[in-house]
Amino acid sequence: MTVIRQDDFVSSIADAFQYISYYHPLDYIQALGEAWEREENPAAKDAIAQILTNSRMSAEGHRPICQDTGIATVFLKIGMNVRWDATLSLSEMVNEGVRRAYNHPDNKLRASVLADPAGKRANTKDNTPAVIHTEIVAGDHVEVICAAKGGGSEAKAKMAMLNPSDSIVDWVLRTVPTMGAGWCPPGILGIGIGGTPEKAMLLAKESLMAPVDIHELKARGAQNRAEELRLELFEKVNQLGIGAQGLGGLTTVVDVKVMDYPTHAANLPVALIPNCAATRHVHFELDGSGPAELPTPRLEDWPQVTWQADTKTATRVHLDTLTKEEVASWKPGQILLLNGKMLTGRDAAHKRIQDMLAKGEKLPVDFTNRAIYYVGPVDPVKGEVVGPAGPTTATRMDKFTEMMLAQTGLIAMIGKSERGPVAIESIKKHRSAYLMAVGGAAYLVAKAIRSAKVVGFEDLGMEAIYEFEVQDMPVTVAVDAAGTSVHETGPKQWQAKIAGRIGNIPVALA
Repeated sequence: MTVIRQDDFVSSIADAFQYISYYHPLDYIQALGEAWEREENPAAKDAIAQILTNSRMSAEGHRPICQDTGIATVFLKIGMNVRWDATLSLSEMVNEGVRRAYNHPDNKLRASVLADPAGKRANTKDNTPAVIHTEIVAGDHVEVICAAKGGGSEAKAKMAMLNPSDSIVDWVLRTVPTMGAGWCPPGILGIGIGGTPEKAMLLAKESLMAPVDIHELKARGAQNRAEELRLELFEKVNQLGIGAQGLGGLTTVVDVKVMDYPTHAANLPVALIPNCAATRHVHFELDGSGPAELPTPRLEDWPQVTWQADTKTATRVHLDTLTKEEVASWKPGQILLLNGKMLTGRDAAHKRIQDMLAKGEKLPVDFTNRAIYYVGPVDPVKGEVVGPAGPTTATRMDKFTEMMLAQTGLIAMIGKSERGPVAIESIKKHRSAYLMAVGGAAYLVAKAIRSAKVVGFEDLGMEAIYEFEVQDMPVTVAVDAAGTSVHETGPKQWQAKIAGRIGNIPVALA
């Protein structure tokens, strides 16, 4: 009988979450390198180059790939012959491992988990509790998958109870364009089919833990309906032209995963969960011989892609002297290199600003002629001025945009993915602009930040208002003062280009 010691299990969980914070799965990063080789849209190619460069930097520096270090998700398959030498329960052991990982002094990870989610939403400070899925199986060992799932991609999860005669392909192709770019493509789509509603969601999540192998499947051919769906959806989702970061292009997904389960005759549950450019998971087994030994990837296995700011074609912007007239002159798709001081703020800061303005209270900072960056950075270590600090999904701030532009003097915003119609209308009304930074390039972005200090709402932790001083921080004009959005124009252009090569795209794609 195999005996698993508590210390071995806890330290393995802790090591795994540290490991995935800075190591992409090689199968994903190599697939992304192939996508970079194929990509023809310069904006999308540049975005992929930033993600690849960021990935290698994180692997070298042992710092997080993304500032959103995820909610800890653990899949356990425990052999029936296993015995535990432990005083803690299984969930307590997992959470102790997560706690150690996220508070590691050499690579402190961002705590994003909030207790009392419908009430006070208080940060637990150590990213516990984890979400744990446990299965008892035959055997004498423990199989473990640790994954860190970012909030941006989780927010785009979809589930539907279709009729048995409905087309799953049609539903997916209608649904993916509604997800926008907040899930940070190119990524992976996980599809769960059957069972009950909650089973379909679990299947979709579990499917994302498998290696990227769509090209192997294409080479050997499908052997069942699930594999046929993978191949069909892989081709048709990429024909949508959404592309990297939603800018339009040839690659929206590098793989599609499908898992199914028997279901009721009256039902067809279908779930869709995307994995983002910060795909993070690791698999290991414990057999009683000690803690898991996780392999150290070789840096030479990373695609040989290095992003550098193009100072010849990009426009340098000096934030300290920024004017409304200069902002209004920017064009859609224009590449800017930001220099000088910007403010930061996310959901909680915007809500507090809203409450203070409603009460006539003075704000802690003056936003007049300033730019705001939607970010919640990782805490710094080892002399850093700030930890990885990539953008968060901008659409969550859409409902605050009119308030910020009309009442605070703000003239520009920076985030990731598209803006919705309400925000675009405000941007157009106030002749402002929205700039897009690349999601999934947090460590690369942090290297452009020369100083950082909290200037408001310190009690909000990573959601406090910071002032960053940046040097040549790369962004793209995603919505200009006329209200033109590259997230609307780019995918349409590339969908049309792709359709011109392969014939008309089916109506379901339109």
